[in-house]
Amino acid sequence: MQKDKQPDYHPVVFRDRAAGYAFLTRSTATSGETVQWDDGETYPVVDVEISSESHPFYTGKARVVDSEGQVAKFQKRYGGEGGGAR
Repeated sequence: MQKDKQPDYHPVVFRDRAAGYAFLTRSTATSGETVQWDDGETYPVVDVEISSESHPFYTGKARVVDSEGQVAKFQKRYGGEGGGAR
């Protein structure tokens, strides 16, 4: 591997403020903010909009999409029974 070609890969805390959840991992992401972690060390912190703790799919609060209604709406708008190329 050539020197000075790869970005710095270091420990970073990702924080989901909506869920009050944070996790420590390694990343190339940088931040001007730091946070004191459970191990006593200080790490850069990156705030994220959504994580597995707040994402509807992982929390079990996912919406069910009415796909049959969407197909009927499409057929009503554009006609036909969708008999395209088979």
